[in-house]
Amino acid sequence: MGIQKPAWLKALYTQKFFSPCPIHQNLKKNEKNICCLDCCTSICPHCVPSHRFHRLLQVRRYVYHDVVRLEDLEKLIDCSNVQAYTINSAKVVFIKKRPQNRQFKGCGNYCTSCDRSLQEPHIHCSLGCKVDFVLKHFHDLSPYLRKCNTLQLSPDFFVPQDMGYDAMAIETPYSTIVHPDEPMIWSSGSSGSENTTVVGISFVRKKRSGLYGRSPTRVLEDDVSTSIIRRSREGGGVAME
Repeated sequence: MGIQKPAWLKALYTQKFFSPCPIHQNLKKNEKNICCLDCCTSICPHCVPSHRFHRLLQVRRYVYHDVVRLEDLEKLIDCSNVQAYTINSAKVVFIKKRPQNRQFKGCGNYCTSCDRSLQEPHIHCSLGCKVDFVLKHFHDLSPYLRKCNTLQLSPDFFVPQDMGYDAMAIETPYSTIVHPDEPMIWSSGSSGSENTTVVGISFVRKKRSGLYGRSPTRVLEDDVSTSIIRRSREGGGVAME
């Protein structure tokens, strides 16, 4: 049986972002807009020192939905065929599905899950739509997952003034880590070590197990995608959104 949803992906999809952090509720700029992929939880900027050795993914808001930068997400998972949008000169991808009721499907492309009109050659309007599509047709997400040992916050990320290196130095260097590259029901060991740099701090961390290679499954998805696009063109035509 192939890999279903790894723990970090499930957390990205289920955690609540942009709500006040209960740990730093008395501080300003305490919205939880970061997903710690190693702890599989949402955190705020004031929580960063306690997670500074972990992979951190910034979550943003676009038209009232959670999005992440395509550049960051592609380090973790294959995002081909997922439509990206541009905000502040950066391409972003929606995390969750955005269902849309449509009586007719027009010519051109539409989302495999939400029936949302898309630009060619895309057939998924969000990461969630692609993940569900792959699991439904191939029952294995492993060919699309990418090994990522370190993930830094973008240079434009807001850092509160009370978070200097002195404050970071007194924080506990490690938080409780689940195995983010494995499904929630799996357990996995690890061995070896490697030097990694995050926010200019050099440290040693354990390598995560699992190498995600490519397989014929990816070729099959492209074939199915082509078939879907061909069927959509043969249907009736209505104006695109």
